[in-house]
Amino acid sequence: MFKGKNYKESAKLIDKATLYDPTEAFDLVIKASKAKFDETVELHVKLGVDSRHADQQVRGAIVLPHGTGKTRKVLVFCKPEREEEAKEAGADFVGGQELVDKITGENWFDYDVVVATPDMMGVVGRLGKVLGPKGLMPTPKAGTVTPNLAQAIKEIKAGKIEYRLDKTNIIHCPVGKVSFGTEKLNENFNALIGAIIKAKPAAAKGQYIKSCVTASTMGPGVKINQAKLVG
Repeated sequence: MFKGKNYKESAKLIDKATLYDPTEAFDLVIKASKAKFDETVELHVKLGVDSRHADQQVRGAIVLPHGTGKTRKVLVFCKPEREEEAKEAGADFVGGQELVDKITGENWFDYDVVVATPDMMGVVGRLGKVLGPKGLMPTPKAGTVTPNLAQAIKEIKAGKIEYRLDKTNIIHCPVGKVSFGTEKLNENFNALIGAIIKAKPAAAKGQYIKSCVTASTMGPGVKINQAKLVG
């Protein structure tokens, strides 16, 4: 894989063999950020679980203290009588069957989160094969299937993110932007890692957090000392 000049310069700041304290790690991520835009800072956490087993799934949602730095577009499925409520709470798109038709007919994905009231899941369920692979299917566990529309929309707009395992047992999540600075990134990180530790399945054996790496969009990864974390 080709690595540009900026990446190579940034990589010199980081010792690949070192496990850094979280604060030091975010300091380095910020220093290594050379892009001309405000890069997203991501966390990649490898867990000692097997996502093929239902009792070892790790999934949930959390409102980050400082948000993600990104305004997220919310699509809401609800009955006509609740559409105004959803719009007032900040939903970007609101509707029912017509939105299902738009998604299936036009391959439309101009939104970041999908929320649905429980009484709409009969309609939304038909989108499982379309939304599922993109991680957009609403679920009660993520708080995106709920009768409390206004609360759900406001939390998402405030910086609520969903964390879930991929097929390689890694959770990938944004923890903010480079412009946040070390302190805010560290506070978001602590909130997210705390939620992941709390979500440890009873069936998980041995070391829970195998590795923890943070990186900006275009920058090199920095390893965080997982021994400093519970789990």
